[in-house]
Amino acid sequence: MRIFLEQMLNGLTIGSFYALIALGYSMVYGVMKLINFAHGDLFTLGSYLGFTLLVWGNAYVTSHVGLAGGMIAAMLIAAIGIGTAGIIVERIAYRPIYPAGRLPAVVSALGVSIFLENIIMVLWGPRYQAYPVNVVPTLRFEIGGIHITLLQIVILIFSFILLAILYYIVQKTTFGAAIRASALDRDTAALMGININTIIFFVFALGPALGGTAGVMVGMYYRQISFTMGWNYGLKAFTATILGGIGNIPGAMVGGLLLGIFEMLGSAYISTAYKDVFVFLILILVLIFRPRGLLGEKVAEKV
Repeated sequence: MRIFLEQMLNGLTIGSFYALIALGYSMVYGVMKLINFAHGDLFTLGSYLGFTLLVWGNAYVTSHVGLAGGMIAAMLIAAIGIGTAGIIVERIAYRPIYPAGRLPAVVSALGVSIFLENIIMVLWGPRYQAYPVNVVPTLRFEIGGIHITLLQIVILIFSFILLAILYYIVQKTTFGAAIRASALDRDTAALMGININTIIFFVFALGPALGGTAGVMVGMYYRQISFTMGWNYGLKAFTATILGGIGNIPGAMVGGLLLGIFEMLGSAYISTAYKDVFVFLILILVLIFRPRGLLGEKVAEKV
């Protein structure tokens, strides 16, 4: 039972990364019906921005705001930087070709993904980069026989705060109602007076910003990052989006957390060598038995 609970905790930690990244896929698809294949590389870029701040500015930052302040500053810089990058990508790579249909936009997204991956490699080099070990003290606690680290506590707290804030915005505010209306039927929402360009701006800024924040958390958790990691995390987050229901924001949250739990339980009780296989197996099973996801894709009812 102790191993099971610890793996559940590890799964929630990993799943929180997937959930934050999956939200970017889900929001963009919900409004634009577009799979933003560049999203995984924006996540990677956020991880490298956080790394740059914590390594190059480590002494200055920690001397003024402490370790906790340095960690928050890294996530904030990554969120702002990647949110801005997401807006630039939408304006340059997607907006000019919206009238051409979905397929050209998909090709453009793949091109942006390749471009970002190579830019990261050129700027930071092809080797793995190591996050500083003193960002969060390596403290370990034992609660009821279950081991948990301070870093896991910090990651879970920050992740669930971000997820809760986004859920509140989307489900409980007027602007969130406009987002949901645009996801159901963009043309009708525009006729009702909703500024679609504002909604597009929001989803292309907030989705990558959450992904950039997750990138910093991944760097702190695993201590090393690679310019190619966007493909792996992006694919798993996309699987989480499908698992929860693509275009469904609460579904992306649930799907990400569940995927992390399934991956860790599979690693613990079957084999770590096949943990990525579990992800694709889940994707295949969901597509076969429940193609709209666990919570269902949001679609407009025609009456």
